[in-house]
Amino acid sequence: MTAMQRLGLGLAALGRPAYINMGRADALPFSRSPEQLCKATWGVLDAAYAAGIRWVDAARSYGRAEEFLGGWLGARSPQDLTVSSKWGYAYVGEWRVDAPVHEVKEHSLNRYRAQYEESRTLLGDHLDVYQVHSLTADSPLFEDVPLQEAIAEAAASGIRVGFSTSGPAQPDTIRRALDLEVSGQRLFSTVQSTWNVFEQSAGEALREAHEQGLHVLLKEVLANGKLAVRPPTLMRRLAFEHRVRPDAVAIAAALAQPWADTVLVGAVSPHQLRSNLAAARVVLGRRDLPKVESLAMPPARYWSDRAALPWT
Repeated sequence: MTAMQRLGLGLAALGRPAYINMGRADALPFSRSPEQLCKATWGVLDAAYAAGIRWVDAARSYGRAEEFLGGWLGARSPQDLTVSSKWGYAYVGEWRVDAPVHEVKEHSLNRYRAQYEESRTLLGDHLDVYQVHSLTADSPLFEDVPLQEAIAEAAASGIRVGFSTSGPAQPDTIRRALDLEVSGQRLFSTVQSTWNVFEQSAGEALREAHEQGLHVLLKEVLANGKLAVRPPTLMRRLAFEHRVRPDAVAIAAALAQPWADTVLVGAVSPHQLRSNLAAARVVLGRRDLPKVESLAMPPARYWSDRAALPWT
C-alpha cells in the first residue's frame, strides 16, 4: 500500500464553527455559516478524493460534519471510499463560536442507540466503521454488558466497530479494549488514537493492536495544528531538507510507524490539504527518526497543554 493510500481525511475542524486547531481560522470563510462550511467541506472532499484519499472520518459531535459528508456522498456516489464515524459525544454548541460548552460526552446504551440511528440516517449504507468516541480506561462501557451487546449487533450486521482514545492513559485504554469480548468474540476491530511527535506514548499499545489484527488509525498527527503553525526547530530543518513544509514532515513521521494503517489529516482548505499530502513523498531516514522520537514530551504535560487550547 502506498503512502497516499494510507492517508485519510478527518472532518473535526470542518463540521462546526469552533474547534481547537491552530491555523484554522484564516483558512475558513469569515462568517462560518452552515452553508459556507458545507461548501468548504465539499471542496476539501473533492480535492482529497481527486488526490487518492479513500478514507473519511467524522463523528456525531463534529457539528454537521455527517450531514455535509452525507450530502457529498449522495452527489458524488464514490464506490471505493471507507467512511468512519463515532458516537459518544453530542454537539451542543448551537453553532456559536463563543458557546460555553461545545460537546458533551456520554457512553450509555441510550446515547449509542440514538446516535447510531442518526449516523445511519445521514450516511446510509456508506457507513463502514462506527467507533466509541474517546474511550477511556474508566469508561462505563467496560461494565455495561447490554451496551457491549448492542455494539456487537452492529458488528454482526457488517459494520466494523472500534474505539478512539484520548488522554494521558491511552495505552491502558487500548489494552483494556483489546481484551473486551462478547460471546467469546473480540468486540473491536479498529482503534483510532492520538499520535504525533509530541505525544508518542500510545505507540507500543497501537503496535500490539495492529499485530492482533485491528486497523489502527492515527489522529491529531499535527498536534491540533501546533506542528504546522509553531513547529520546533528540528521539524523546520527536516522540512527544508525535504523541500516541504513542517506539517508534511509531521505527517511523514506518523506514516513512518509500520503499525499505522491509516493516518488522518484535518485540512480545512484544498491549500492546506496539498501541503499535508506532500508527506506522501517524504521518507524519513534512519538518522531522522531517532531525532523525531526525541521530541516526545510526557503525556500528562501534552494533554494539559491540549486542554488549554481555546475553541476559536
